[in-house]
Amino acid sequence: MNKNVADNIKAVIMVLVVIAFGALAGMKLMEIQIVGGEDIVQPNKFGPDAVTFERSIDSTRGEIMDFDGNTIIANDTRCDLVLEYAFFPSDNQQGNEILLGIWNSLKEHGYTFEESIPITSDFPYVFTEEDVAETVEMLNLNVYASAGNCIDKLITDYEIADSYSQDEKRIIAGMRYEMLAKDFSYSNDLILARDVDAKTVIDMKEMSNFFRGIEAVDAAERYIVRGDILPHEIGTVGPIYAEEYDELKEQGYALNDEVGKNGIEYAMEKELRGKSGTEEVTVLNGSIVDIKTKEETVPGKTVKLTVSGTYQIKLQNILDNFLSNYGYYKGNKVEKGALVVLDVKTGAVKGMATAPTYNLKDFVENYDALLEAENSPMFNRCTWGQYLPGSTFKTITATAGLNEGVVTGESTFICNHDYEFYGSHYQCTGWHNAIAMRRAIEVSCNVYFYEVSRNLGIDNITKYAKLYGLGSSTGIETGDATGFLCNPETFAERGQPWYVGYVIQAGIGNQDCGFTPLQLAVVASTIANRGVRYQPYLVDSLYTYGSNDIYSKTEPVVAEKIDLNYDYVYDYIIGGMIDAARNVPAPYSLSGLGFDVAIKTGTPQTDQNDLSKQNSVFIGFAPAYDPEIAFAGVIEGGEYSKYMVRDIILAYQECYGLNGVKPTAQLPPENRPGEETTTTTSSTTTSTGSASASSTTTAVTTTAAVTQ
Repeated sequence: MNKNVADNIKAVIMVLVVIAFGALAGMKLMEIQIVGGEDIVQPNKFGPDAVTFERSIDSTRGEIMDFDGNTIIANDTRCDLVLEYAFFPSDNQQGNEILLGIWNSLKEHGYTFEESIPITSDFPYVFTEEDVAETVEMLNLNVYASAGNCIDKLITDYEIADSYSQDEKRIIAGMRYEMLAKDFSYSNDLILARDVDAKTVIDMKEMSNFFRGIEAVDAAERYIVRGDILPHEIGTVGPIYAEEYDELKEQGYALNDEVGKNGIEYAMEKELRGKSGTEEVTVLNGSIVDIKTKEETVPGKTVKLTVSGTYQIKLQNILDNFLSNYGYYKGNKVEKGALVVLDVKTGAVKGMATAPTYNLKDFVENYDALLEAENSPMFNRCTWGQYLPGSTFKTITATAGLNEGVVTGESTFICNHDYEFYGSHYQCTGWHNAIAMRRAIEVSCNVYFYEVSRNLGIDNITKYAKLYGLGSSTGIETGDATGFLCNPETFAERGQPWYVGYVIQAGIGNQDCGFTPLQLAVVASTIANRGVRYQPYLVDSLYTYGSNDIYSKTEPVVAEKIDLNYDYVYDYIIGGMIDAARNVPAPYSLSGLGFDVAIKTGTPQTDQNDLSKQNSVFIGFAPAYDPEIAFAGVIEGGEYSKYMVRDIILAYQECYGLNGVKPTAQLPPENRPGEETTTTTSSTTTSTGSASASSTTTAVTTTAAVTQ
């Protein structure tokens, strides 16, 4: 054969071999890409049989501490058993054998594989939930599919053999469903059991030749160090639900991740979460042969709150003690109320107490009992309770009247107790004769403010209510109720008739409207600042995790500034509130503090058919002439709420310092009902989150939705 011809034949053969090899490699790569989706990259130097994929490295979640640096929420680690996709056999029958073996071994060690399929474990199968559309859709069945149809579909799709018993088929089907539901893939391990002990890990790993793909991994776990500090605002973390996953997946979350569900944990999710890293893993012949870090993890920020835990506990005790001492009003038991304290100069929340309350550890450990408890302890009355303001609203009507020129500080009206308006009869609580603004605020003269309201009209009353922030969210990070105004627009939205007589009742806060204690505290703060309204906030600053390095600090935000037409507007309002503060009897007197206090109280009637039913409301600030704190309180179905003001101020002075007095209080031990008092080790001026504020902690592994 001619040498040139032979060389040409060899060349053709080599080309064919290369093409054939390329086709086989291409088929292998196609198979990998189909199985692993977008997480797979092209096989590298380890050869065509190697599988290289990317997986996420979870970041450390930031911790939450109080204003003094005491840790409220911390992190711990636990050991989970997971199934890794890269090592799990693609052959269904091999996989089924492994799954059943894992299930039985877990049971022998005292653990249960948690499945989410909404179908009973025993035959005949029935759905355990009413809404199963997602389950049926996931299995590609029609909307009329029965529970039995769903199990049969899983048995067929995953070739679960008849050699298994009916119970065993159901076990494997449930685990296969969980693989679907949790998007079992290179980037999403299947969690087999959480928080397993060392012996179980060793036993399961010893059987790794059979349990292909099983691995023990460290997992982060949230710990509640102090459950008695702002439980309604701290919040919880929990698993990602299927309906959340599509959106969160775009943000880099895996289906096995946990996210903030409510409170600060939810509001500061982005900051607390940090940024997950990524690594590139190469697997060959069932073993990892290479790992490369592609992107480093960034720990979440530690969140420092504006609230001192010491003050928060004292404030809660003030409220609880008041309810104990004044627990009955006209034969009815009084058990519900709320207190809010703000920093006048910034809008920072310094304390929020609501009664009844709960311990966040109880929320995690016994949610159902809390949900069914009397008087809804999980309901945060500070931010979601909407109450008639009563005569505290007269400060807003006073602002409107003085600033719009309807009255001056010296204008007088005659109060002879009775008042007629468009044929309807109204009354004052006293006989005040000729009375002007300051005195009218002090004694809360209804007739005076009826006259001011009549001259203002409902549009002006509404205008100033909105300037004070009523009828809209305060903007606090964790969310709150908007409240609702008393005006024709609100009544029209509700399909209720509006009568002209409502105008004067709106002006004294005793007609159909509702505002939160937080909103009322903002009103008090706005008066203290002579028309400047700050947006309240709970997050003081963020720290770099594990250090004392401050990352950012919240700057006060002016939400509104009331333009004053007359410089004297607030002189008369504040003067009247100072005078009102002098009418508090001993031992609750606001005298002898070393400074004046300004307050306004109200007793709105809560039942038009039974005028004896009322709430007790107050707002105020101190010191009156150089304000540092503003406060508001509501007692449902009671009276004398102003008797708490002195204790609120003194406790603030002890915990934060006030009027030049330095703070001296220390965080007390956690007192959890039904549990012995624990020793407290508090940490101050630290942002590492490593200091423990209590010797008892509770792991947060699940969460539940709170209905309000």
